Amino acid sequence: MTDDGRAATAAATGTLGYEQARDELIEVVRRLEAGGTTLEESLALWERGEELAKVCRHWLEGARARLDAALARPQNGGDDEG
Repeated sequence: MTDDGRAATAAATGTLGYEQARDELIEVVRRLEAGGTTLEESLALWERGEELAKVCRHWLEGARARLDAALARPQNGGDDEG
């Protein structure tokens, strides 16, 4: 794949939400497992799956960072105040 192709793929997958990328990744895996595709089609599906997995990983890492930040903040529950 050329650099232009990678940029176009990244741009296309970068706009996907987590659920969209996950659902498409599930479909890609299903098609690969079903077989019956040519080598070229299989390679294209594999590459798309890799890109979708990166999108999912990006979303999950972002969610983890937000959770970690929220858990690190001091709690203002008022239990210690009297």
